[in-house]
Amino acid sequence: MSRQEIISPEGLRVDGRRPLELRRVFSRTGVLSQADGSAYVEQGNTKCLAAVYGPREPLKRGQALHDRAIISVEYNVASFSGGQGRQRHKKDRKIMEVALTIKRTFENVIITTAYPRSEIAICLQILQVDGGALHAAINATTLALVDAGIPMMDYVCACSAGLANDQGILDLNYLEESADVPTLTVAMMPKSGKITMLGLESRLHVDKLEEVLRLASDGCAQLKENLDEAACIAYVRVKASTKLYQAVAKLSAAGRTWHIPDGTRRIRQPGYGTSAAEGWDRYTVVGSDGIVIY
Repeated sequence: MSRQEIISPEGLRVDGRRPLELRRVFSRTGVLSQADGSAYVEQGNTKCLAAVYGPREPLKRGQALHDRAIISVEYNVASFSGGQGRQRHKKDRKIMEVALTIKRTFENVIITTAYPRSEIAICLQILQVDGGALHAAINATTLALVDAGIPMMDYVCACSAGLANDQGILDLNYLEESADVPTLTVAMMPKSGKITMLGLESRLHVDKLEEVLRLASDGCAQLKENLDEAACIAYVRVKASTKLYQAVAKLSAAGRTWHIPDGTRRIRQPGYGTSAAEGWDRYTVVGSDGIVIY
């Protein structure tokens, strides 16, 4: 596809969107029960699954830092994802570059000093590729960190923008990226407006940089509204699990027996790593006398 075919004479793109229109966004948190935090994000046909493990003891103890946590990122693209043309391996240069980019993006956002001598592991799996895999992975990581209860200065939103026929386009899909359209990916903190990551694919004239950057920033602001709901649900679940754990602890300290009603799904208590302290995502604790405590 050539650049001339990106936008039709009617002003529509190949997938029917307007130039400044985002793709459909679907997000959900708490999708993996074995992870401390997890999230699933769809942006158009691009699908990403993120999992966060930790804070935990570093797998390689020699890498531990005495004053802060280290962040590790594992990024993989499924062989059946499409769009890549071939299966990529963990040591693929492009895969390693994306993993390093995501790591650097969140190193300045996560409050690592709260967890000295520990590790926060981020695992990302791209299930389907239709353009914008990098910013979908960043958005999924943000929600997974919120779901894990990891403190951050602000949560990060990412979006891409490009220039076709001297007209700005937002949230590029795979066909548009393959047409050698200059693509700028921006990750920023919505509250402060600070940019944490800036990546450019192909060449872009310096006179057009500010315009495309502003367009990508506007896309981040729109994505924030879409991700807010999922982030709030994750935050409520973390707070409720913590409160429920405290209620169970009080029962145990008072010598009272308790049970969790059938059908209640157990989840790992965020912030406690792999220890025995756990919470539950439904909010009923029943004492031995049948009285509902919480």
